[in-house]
Amino acid sequence: MVSSSHEALHWVFQKDPALLTRAFQSVLHVPFPEPRDFAVLNADLTEIEPVERRVDTLMRVETDEGPYLLVVEAQGKKDEKKRGSWPYYLSYLYEKYRCEPVLVVITQNSATARWAAQPIRRGLPGWDSMTVRPLVIGPDNVPLIAGEREAERDVPLAVLSAMTHGRGAKAAAILEPLAFALRTVDGESAAVFGQLVESCLGDPVAKEIWRDLMSEIRYFFNNPVAEKVREEGRVEGREEGRLEDRAEMTLRILEWRAVPVSAVVRERVLACSDLDQLEDWAQRALTAERAEDLFAVDGA
Repeated sequence: MVSSSHEALHWVFQKDPALLTRAFQSVLHVPFPEPRDFAVLNADLTEIEPVERRVDTLMRVETDEGPYLLVVEAQGKKDEKKRGSWPYYLSYLYEKYRCEPVLVVITQNSATARWAAQPIRRGLPGWDSMTVRPLVIGPDNVPLIAGEREAERDVPLAVLSAMTHGRGAKAAAILEPLAFALRTVDGESAAVFGQLVESCLGDPVAKEIWRDLMSEIRYFFNNPVAEKVREEGRVEGREEGRLEDRAEMTLRILEWRAVPVSAVVRERVLACSDLDQLEDWAQRALTAERAEDLFAVDGA
């Protein structure tokens, strides 16, 4: 299983290959034909000569416009050697499979994303023999999904959001909505997604929060009563759970940011029964200098 953010960042596309083509449309705004089928291929590009070359994830996508090879590279920092190896990968793969390769770079770092997005040009000035334009997925173009309803609509995309923003200041805002959304998928997928997210969290406090949330999720799937509630889809119970989770998340973000929370503020947040209001407060908790600032525009 994955043991690092590097592995998690590209492995999530093996868990849900369709997420990558959805990311083309919703994150990169790049048109891509509607996929009919996916196949994860051997990522080993080693030649007969003793030179090992290996991409992170390689997938073949069948579309009505023909097959494509999706080459996914997780990049933690700038590495100028990649500007030589990436064109090689694409040329080799085209020669081997005779279908168009598409290079996708995924990163948690904005500076790395800007570096990776720069076209790689080979040849004479003004007359390139080869131009490689990586498609880059990172914290600057992946939406911050901090609402339960939005997370439930596309759980894999919410997972990708948590992973790409996992080393940023807003990581905590994603965790509880995502944890709630994971209850809508099967237990095995929830466990896999949970480990992928944990691998990408940089802050120890955020990682501890996520581990606590995953413990609750494991209980949810293993407890017979909770499983019955899940299967029956009781709206009242789900709504109550949303309110409780969102209120706790708001207070936890303040505590994570070392903002003192008075008993009055805590009581008001926990007593709130308006989910939209709680979501607004959770967003304000990310930047509030005082806990009371949560209510600054609410007439209180």
